[in-house]
This record gives sequence, structure tokens and C-alpha cells, in this order.
Amino acid sequence: MDDWTQTLGTAPLLAIAAGAIALILVLIIWLKVHAFLALIIVSLVTAFVAGIPVSAIVSTLTGGFGGTLGTVALLVALGAMLGRLIEHSGGAQSLAETFVRIFGEKRAPFALGIVSLILGFPMFFDAGLVMMLPIIFAIARRVSGNNVLLFGLPAAAAFSVMHVFLPPHPGPVSATELYGANLGLVLLVGLIIAFPIWYLSGYLWGKFVARRIVLPVPALFGDVDADQPNNPPKPITVIAVLLLPMLLIFLNTGLTTLGSAGVVDTENTVIQVLVLLGNSPVALLITVLVATVVFGFRRGENGTALEKVVDSALGPVCSVILITGAGGMFGAVLRASGIGDALADSLSDLGLPVIVAAYIIAVILRLAQGSATVALVTAAGLAAPAVMAGDFSPLQVVAITIATAAGSVFAGHVNDSGFWLVGRLMGMDVKTTLKTWTVQQAIESVLGFAAALLVFAIGAVL
Repeated sequence: MDDWTQTLGTAPLLAIAAGAIALILVLIIWLKVHAFLALIIVSLVTAFVAGIPVSAIVSTLTGGFGGTLGTVALLVALGAMLGRLIEHSGGAQSLAETFVRIFGEKRAPFALGIVSLILGFPMFFDAGLVMMLPIIFAIARRVSGNNVLLFGLPAAAAFSVMHVFLPPHPGPVSATELYGANLGLVLLVGLIIAFPIWYLSGYLWGKFVARRIVLPVPALFGDVDADQPNNPPKPITVIAVLLLPMLLIFLNTGLTTLGSAGVVDTENTVIQVLVLLGNSPVALLITVLVATVVFGFRRGENGTALEKVVDSALGPVCSVILITGAGGMFGAVLRASGIGDALADSLSDLGLPVIVAAYIIAVILRLAQGSATVALVTAAGLAAPAVMAGDFSPLQVVAITIATAAGSVFAGHVNDSGFWLVGRLMGMDVKTTLKTWTVQQAIESVLGFAAALLVFAIGAVL
């Protein structure tokens, strides 16, 4: 590959990129090929068509796949384990009930949304939503009105916001890797913008919809799980465990920043150890170990039972991990073939800012094929060369990462599994789901993009 030079011009390379994306959409939407297989197939075909040397194709594919999974798989797997331990211990329910007791019945939707935001840090969207629904339904029945939308939409939106904008979820982690953004800075900015985006697109939108559509609580998940333990951990314990990885990652980012400024000596062994402990995979590993002790052994569970609990978290996330890795493979092929550079040149000629282009590409892919992860990883792979070539500050790179993530969540509809998950679990028909959930996703996307533009402008000044 070092001796190989791309001979195709910009127009043919852009045509190859457009054809590759179209082929992905045809395979996934029309032919119903699994996204993992579709991305591998298109990556292989694109490499051949783009003229990458045959002897280098396999290494390019596996290099892109392994490079993406090197970080993503660890974060996703450890995050899923942490979420499962919290759920199994009864800590999620304990935390929700406490928030409702503090805020009162009138503010129960707000309280449940806050709980979902907290739990959404380590837990995936679908797992978190399914875990919270029994609590949501029970509170909705007890509170006057019996309208599931008033409680369900804010909670579902909270999990969506955290899943889209914050590491260790696979989409933002993958985009961070592809853009070369600072993961700690992405996490910090994501935490700052998550609440206002949720408040507007989840809480206020949920209240608005609930006044116009009264949807009784369905029987599904209506009762509290009989297997919930009788001695759940205290809410403050759950919150402390959830804050641990964020504090460790912030420690890493802070010391690295101070080292760059010459305030601390990064060659010092103690500093290096602290930076290591704040590295994202290590921080989550420490948190999972702490959670195993706090939510397991100290509550009397033996090692075999806990091993089964932790193991049960891995199955549901395997598909997400593999699709993310395959998306990284596709991006690696685009970069190796020069297609990404051609796109950067095209965007430059059009005068379209990179942050706008990344958002629009992600929106188009999201609307076309449904998967937010595929849309985010593919858009980031296409825009990464322009980001790498541009003279952007670290905060501006983070803003582009957030903008791409925002585009990937736009207006999920019938080709999105989350659309059916939310609609069916809350007892909504297709029309109602389109009027409530699809619109919520569009609002969340636009607000996220607006926040990204603001961060980008701040990054240009600093």
C-alpha cells in the first residue's frame, strides 16, 4: 500500500462512494441482508472497484475492523456489564422510586427522565428502556391520568440522548476514533448538552403530546418484576458507582491537559498511572469490578450467580459491536482508496462546511436505512479525511463529532428497530408512533446539531 498511488480522479471516486452507499442501502433495506454482512460485502466490492491492490485488500479490511473494535468492543461490553449489574441488583428501581418520592407525583415524568439520563450512561437504549418500563407503567397507573406517554416519552428520549451523544455508547465512540477527537472532551461536552436537549425534545415534548393523545398503560410489563431483590442498594450507592467512570475519565483528561500546558510532568510514574486509570476502558473495568462487589458480593450473591449475570449482558450487544466494527472497516476502505479525500475536495469546492456536511450525510443515511450506528459510522468515515486535513481545534473536532451523532438520530421511522420497540412496548399503533416518537427524534437531532454549531463557534474563538 505504501508504494500504491490512486490513479482515479475525483468524479469516479465520488461515483464509487455513492454507489457503495447505495449498495449498502439496497442490501439492508430491500434484500434484508444483515447490516454486518452488508458492510463487509460492500467494503470488499468497493476495495476492488477503487483499485486497491488485491494483496492489500484483506489487510485493509481487517485493519479497519480491528482498529475500530480495539476500543469500541471494550467500552460497549464493559458498559453493558455495568448496566446489567445495576438492573439485577434492583438499584434501578430503588433509584427511580426515590426520585419520585422526592419530586412528587406531578414531577414524576421529570424524575423518571432524570433517572433514565443517569442510567443511560452505561446502558444501551433498548436494554435501558425495557428495564425502566415496568417502573414507568407502575407509576403511570398510580398517578392520576393513567397516560403512558406522559411518563414513557421522557424516559425513552433520555436513553436516546445518552445513547447518541455520550461515550461509552458505540456510535459516539466510533466517531471519536474516526475523527481523532479527545474522548474525555467528547464526554464532557456530551454531558453538558445532554440535559437541555432531553428537556426540550423529551420532557417538554412528552408533556405536549400527552395533553393531546391519551394512551392508557398497556398490560405488558405492568407489574414489578417478581424477581427483584428485597434488599436493593441505596440510591446514593447507585449514583456513586455511575459517577466513578466519569470522574476517572475526567482525571485522565485533566492531567493530560495539564501535561500539555507544562503544569505537570507526564513522565512522572504517578501521573502516568493516574492517566492510565482514567483511560476509558480501564475506568469502566474498574467500575465493573466495583459494581460486582457493591451490587453482588456485599449483597450475599456468590461468584457463580454473578458470573451468569455478567455473562447475560454480552449476548444482546454482540450485534452492535460487530456492526460498529464493520462500519469502521468500510470507512477504512474509503480512506485507503482516496474516496474520503475526494469527498473532502468536493465539499471544499461547494463551500459546504465540514460540520454541516457530516450532519447532512448522517441524516440521509439515517432516513434511508434506519440504523443510527451505521449512519454515524459511515458518515464519520466519509468526513474523517476532511476533518484530519482541516485546521480545527480539539473542541471543533468534538463539535463535528456531536453534529454527526445528531444527524444519525434524525426522525427514526418504520425502518428503524427502535421505532418498533418504542411503539409496541408502549402500545402505540404506527400512526401514533410516527406522530410522537418520530417527531421526538427529529427534534432531538436538530437540537443536537444546533448545540454542535454553538460548540464549534466557541472552539473557533478559544
